[in-house]
Amino acid sequence: MKLFQIFLSSALALLSWGSSHGAENAALDLDWAKLNAYRSANAQIRPLAEGERRVVFMGDSITEFWSKSQWNSAHINRGISGQTTPQMLLRFRQDVIDLHPNIVVILAGTNDVAGNTGPATNEMIAGNIASMAQLAQTNGIKVVLASVLPASGFYWNPEARPAQQIVGLNEQIKVMAKRYGCVYLDYFTAMVNADLGLKREFSEDGVHPNEAGYITMSKLAENAITATFSAK
Repeated sequence: MKLFQIFLSSALALLSWGSSHGAENAALDLDWAKLNAYRSANAQIRPLAEGERRVVFMGDSITEFWSKSQWNSAHINRGISGQTTPQMLLRFRQDVIDLHPNIVVILAGTNDVAGNTGPATNEMIAGNIASMAQLAQTNGIKVVLASVLPASGFYWNPEARPAQQIVGLNEQIKVMAKRYGCVYLDYFTAMVNADLGLKREFSEDGVHPNEAGYITMSKLAENAITATFSAK
């Protein structure tokens, strides 16, 4: 009888742990757009002082992994690994608009092309980017629209053949930038190889930039930001 009571107590404890652990995982799964990722960090962002400038970089892992040593102190990184444009659009208000930056640099689309949240056409991707740009401009934030980095394949989706789709998507982003009066930040031209992939000196995995890649991107981004601040 005593052994049965011990077994019953252990079983109930396991059930209780499993229930609470499952609820915690379910809550995390429900946060599809990762709205909680930067919630605490956002709460610590102070209002801009007079004459102070702030730039938010919105993106996926290519943005998230950008070394802080290569960033201006006025730059805020809001990249989340694996994200697609619909996820970014959902968190755009809290991770960009509510931080009241002068400029947002939007680099998005790689994971859409890879199919991370399902099939996506260039029209769908460009539409989400356009919505982010319009939201920013409506709230007095200037926009820099970045080209998607070249990629001839994705290591997590070997079946994908993204090169030509990325070329087409970048054409749409370029046209969009002109339509909305934004600076088009062309990473693609500076980083593409003959196979429409990332140059080997800029990446180890063919998708994410290495230090040399980020140094090149930093220079291009700073030029685009300067041009945007200078624009009337």
